[in-house]
Amino acid sequence: MRKAQSGNAFSPDSYLQTELEASFLYEDTPDQEKATADFKKDMESPHPMDRLICGDVGFGKTEVAVRAAFKAVADSKQVAILVPTTILAAQHYKTFSDRLKGFPVNIDYINRFKTNKQIKETLEKLKEGKVDIIIGTHRLVSKDVKFKDLGLMIIDEEQKFGVTVKEKLKQMRANVDTLTLTATPIPRTLHFSLMGARDLSIISTPPPNRQPVVTELHVFNDTLIKDAVQFEIERDGQVFFIHNRVADLPQLGALIHKLVPKARVGIAHGQLDGDALEDVMLKFVNHEYDVLVATTIIEAGLDIPNANTIIINHAHMFGLSDLHQMRGRVGRSNKKAFCYLLSPPLSTLTNEARKRLSAIEEFSDLGSGFNVAMRDLDIRGSGNLLGAEQSGFIAEIGFEMYHKILDEAIQELKEDEFKGVFPEEKPKPYISFTQIDTDQEILIPDEYVTNIGERYNLYTELSKLENETELQAFQQQLHDRFGPIPHQVNELFNSIRLQWLGKAIGFEKLSLKNNVLRGYFVSNQQSPYFETDEFREVLNFVQRNPRRTNLKEVKNTLRLSVDRVSTIQEALEILEEMRVIWA
Repeated sequence: MRKAQSGNAFSPDSYLQTELEASFLYEDTPDQEKATADFKKDMESPHPMDRLICGDVGFGKTEVAVRAAFKAVADSKQVAILVPTTILAAQHYKTFSDRLKGFPVNIDYINRFKTNKQIKETLEKLKEGKVDIIIGTHRLVSKDVKFKDLGLMIIDEEQKFGVTVKEKLKQMRANVDTLTLTATPIPRTLHFSLMGARDLSIISTPPPNRQPVVTELHVFNDTLIKDAVQFEIERDGQVFFIHNRVADLPQLGALIHKLVPKARVGIAHGQLDGDALEDVMLKFVNHEYDVLVATTIIEAGLDIPNANTIIINHAHMFGLSDLHQMRGRVGRSNKKAFCYLLSPPLSTLTNEARKRLSAIEEFSDLGSGFNVAMRDLDIRGSGNLLGAEQSGFIAEIGFEMYHKILDEAIQELKEDEFKGVFPEEKPKPYISFTQIDTDQEILIPDEYVTNIGERYNLYTELSKLENETELQAFQQQLHDRFGPIPHQVNELFNSIRLQWLGKAIGFEKLSLKNNVLRGYFVSNQQSPYFETDEFREVLNFVQRNPRRTNLKEVKNTLRLSVDRVSTIQEALEILEEMRVIWA
């Protein structure tokens, strides 16, 4: 739908845009430059943009968002920036205001720190077009939020929004340019992008002087907490202590106080009222607290360069992207940062929790958000693409198979309903896949490759081969690893060659049973295939061999049968003969 609609094509950069980009304090990393060029190209094209910018925590995604927002405003369009938490809305407001100071832009934000009266005023201005950039939590998708002329929507940390919010967004944004920022896309988002339903820009070069965060797994113990907090305070840094149960926070605060008496401890969580929460956060930012005991409310987008140690209690209870996000709150300057994950002994955890913790420990390098997301896709599967179910049928049929079915569905839609939208697509071959059905023994025997997982992998690799050269290489590799190739495996290779030939000639299915080879043609009788040279060659073959062959219609499908074919090798030779003269 998005490709079929024409959105707004933004005009090329103005001199103000160049000026804004030049005022960035740091030098762009190559990836930032590329992401900037990508979104500009998207915004200037007539189709609505839907781009995912996947950049690790603290790698400069916000700067890209500022530039995109300004480009939209320079063209007299409004921009909505959707963020997951109240704190982040306030922080983005500050960042955007600082970056766009001195430019003709009106920025405002909505979150629950504001009174109803203030929110009402802001919404009124938004409707009249007096606010250019509005930043807010999911309050922005409420019915009473009306825009005068919305041109761009920026979604920060998309994985934090519930499904209902996303469904509302879909309705809002069919023809609005959309930029999604995330450090660890949830499996479904990532899968969307890998499949090409969304465009993807990856920012993976860290800013200069960044060091990876040292990540360690421990069981909860007082000595570790005491040492970590003391070490951080002595080098004049600050510590986050994350625990996700509001009721226990005061108790943990007291524990830290007991262990390190000179530590100034603040407590933050989402149940505090607006002013109190803002107050705690400001004090922490201004270094009036050394330790912030908080829930995951701090995980998205907070930028406190002085905080360089984070301790996460009950780490096994968090998802992978949460852990990665929280770890990203530290190590944002050039100091060495530490992340301690506290969990019960690994032997007591579920298999998935163990996998998650080892993944987060393994990917502690800079720019590993994308790897974390890929591993998450592995552990959880990727959910249904459309609609509200977060985990779908993928687990039942396997990711590969699901992907294949999905690709076929997309191809069909491209050809039927959305024919006009993809004029540059190459015409599709008449047959996309030839099914082989035989009573011969074609398989990798158990005694040849004993491990079942290994056999499964070999079958998967085989199904991906596309030509004789690749097949020969695979055969050689098999011989090197497992010894001389048995007869059944050679027949398996021949059946793959048969499949390729069948596809080239135009058979939807080939069956070799009881010494008869049967080929079933394209089932659509109106198909232009029946006027091609390939089909003519098949008819010539039938005329040359009247005694062995028989061409007739069975259940509305044309079928060719050839008698006296006892092996797959013979079947191959016959198909070669059907093709050879023409080739």
